[in-house]
Amino acid sequence: MAINLGFVIAEFNRDLTYQMELLGKEHADFLGATVKETIMVPGVYDMPLAIKKLCEREDIDAVVTIGAVIEGATKHDEIVVQQASRKITDLSLEYDKPVTLGIAGPGMTRLEAHQRVDYAKRAVEAAVKLVQRL
Repeated sequence: MAINLGFVIAEFNRDLTYQMELLGKEHADFLGATVKETIMVPGVYDMPLAIKKLCEREDIDAVVTIGAVIEGATKHDEIVVQQASRKITDLSLEYDKPVTLGIAGPGMTRLEAHQRVDYAKRAVEAAVKLVQRL
């Protein structure tokens, strides 16, 4: 069974999300899945609408989110990830499609973020496994 993925990628911290995108696409290829569509959004908080658009498509089996939320001087990073992850879960349940969390953060430094670029690979793996198993 061919598995078609949609990627939603945050442009914020693009130096990190670009590496994550490459790892995610490479791992999708390795697993025999195809990244059918990629939507770039300004930041993690902006992902839900793009996820919804991909979930509505018949030719997309699962959506992978890719983002990196770095700790700032305020608790803004926590709010961004909490709100986005809550809506990501809601959309997965609403559309009955896997939507996986390849978002590193909150509460991490830039160095820690570089060490976590493999979150994208994990999110691709989860998406493929869920499509196969469900």
